[in-house]
Amino acid sequence: MASNLGPAYAYTVVYVNDVAKSVAFYAKAFGYNVRRLDDNRKWGELESGATTIAFTPIHQHETDDLTGQVQTPHSRGDRQPVELCFDYVDIDAAYKRAVENGAVAVSQPEEKKWGQKVGYVRDLDGNIVRLGSHVDPK
Repeated sequence: MASNLGPAYAYTVVYVNDVAKSVAFYAKAFGYNVRRLDDNRKWGELESGATTIAFTPIHQHETDDLTGQVQTPHSRGDRQPVELCFDYVDIDAAYKRAVENGAVAVSQPEEKKWGQKVGYVRDLDGNIVRLGSHVDPK
């Protein structure tokens, strides 16, 4: 629901190869509850607070004609032009959980000069996920 301050941010949609596998992976690796997984396996959602993390097939033919096809990285050295960022109280435990549940380790958690502890992993489709401590705006 939008307020007089502007529209509410509703969804982040992640295009993936297998919606059911990605929904299960994010639930297990990052600690989210599954809100919805359609019977046709073309849409899934996680409970993630005020916004929703949603998943749909990388080749979503219903929208390809309207918005174009999703471009994927050409190699493991390339990455998508977006990353998902999740805040945790215990970054080390969150990072360990993610890797133990199938995330690919990229960078172990470390303190950054801007005052945040951050670690990076890749999901099943190679998307970068940042696990970080909350930083209060100043």
